[in-house]
Order: sequence, then structure tokens, then C-alpha cells
Amino acid sequence: MSALLKFIVVLHKRHDQSDAQFRDYLRNVHGPIAKRLPGLRKYVQNYPAADPTRKPPAWSAVIELYWDDWEAMEAAWKSPEGQRATADLEPFADLNLSSWAVVDAVE
Repeated sequence: MSALLKFIVVLHKRHDQSDAQFRDYLRNVHGPIAKRLPGLRKYVQNYPAADPTRKPPAWSAVIELYWDDWEAMEAAWKSPEGQRATADLEPFADLNLSSWAVVDAVE
């Protein structure tokens, strides 16, 4: 894969949802909406794995979105699909705790 712009979203579930409800909504409702973002090259959902030796993280999911460049990403967020994906976070994510950023990924 050539160098792509990577956007990370750290999601926290709403307090009134179970982990199962959160994951179901993200996988089956929000994910398909996000995958329709114009110019999106790759979309990955990451969930904490059960690990009896470590404390679970405070977050509920980490989402990776990839675009060719900054301009493509900004155009996607401004599109009707981008506005829909952003508006669709509220039903399942705690927006006061969740965060997002473009990152410099170094391999």
C-alpha cells in the first residue's frame, strides 16, 4: 500500500448501551454508512480483545479510515455521505469522550 492519509476515530459507547449493542450498531448500521464515504480507500474497525492479563481499555472501538490525501478526506467529510456518517455517531457513541485525528503512521 502506498502512503495514504490515515484518520483515527477512538469511540466510546454510550453509557446506556451494552458492549454487544454498541458493536452491533457499529458493524451493521454505522460501518456500512461510513464505507460509502467518497474516496475512502480502506476502513477498519478495531475492538478490544478479551485479555485476562490486562485491564480493558476505556475506549470501545478504534476506527481507521484511509484516503489518498488531505483534500480527498476533507471532500468526503463535506459530502452528503460524510455529513450522514458524522450525524450517525450520536445514536451509539458518547461524543463527549470520543475523539478523532489525522495521524502520522510510521512503520
